[in-house]
Amino acid sequence: MKHLLAVFLVCTLPLCAAASSRHAWRSATDAELSAVLPLRAPVEKEHIETEMRTASGLTDGAGHFVAGVVLITAGYSADGKYSHYLLVQVPMKIGTIALTPGQYIFGWERDGDNIQIHLHEAVSGRLLGDVEAHRMPAGTRVESLRIWLPQPGDKALLQIGRFAVECSLPVQE
Repeated sequence: MKHLLAVFLVCTLPLCAAASSRHAWRSATDAELSAVLPLRAPVEKEHIETEMRTASGLTDGAGHFVAGVVLITAGYSADGKYSHYLLVQVPMKIGTIALTPGQYIFGWERDGDNIQIHLHEAVSGRLLGDVEAHRMPAGTRVESLRIWLPQPGDKALLQIGRFAVECSLPVQE
């Protein structure tokens, strides 16, 4: 009987561990980001080229992504309105702005020691609101765009340059 229990535990514990970690948020690989992010992002009436080497994102391992990339806006009528593209496949919040699954664009402007991020729907260009990003601690690497994994008990971060804003991702089982 003890041997049967030992065999059962040896066979099922790895399966339980895999099932519980399968839906945990993790950094997306370059290949995954290339598969989900467009080479030309839909922005209002245009399709603007993206800079894939700046792509960053997270996946829950169940086919859902939160990923972003810098837009190459030279020659377009961006006027500082947007500089980044964001794909959201789960309900989430950036700062105080609730997002449903969809495509978004955002730009930013300096506001003293912080930056104001202006978040828009990608296809319509409709402004959803502004959130404030704060300067990250000294010694943090400057990034064009980085989406940081949530640490236990913390929220994820969306980093632009030296600044970041907290993001709430759905809790995965």
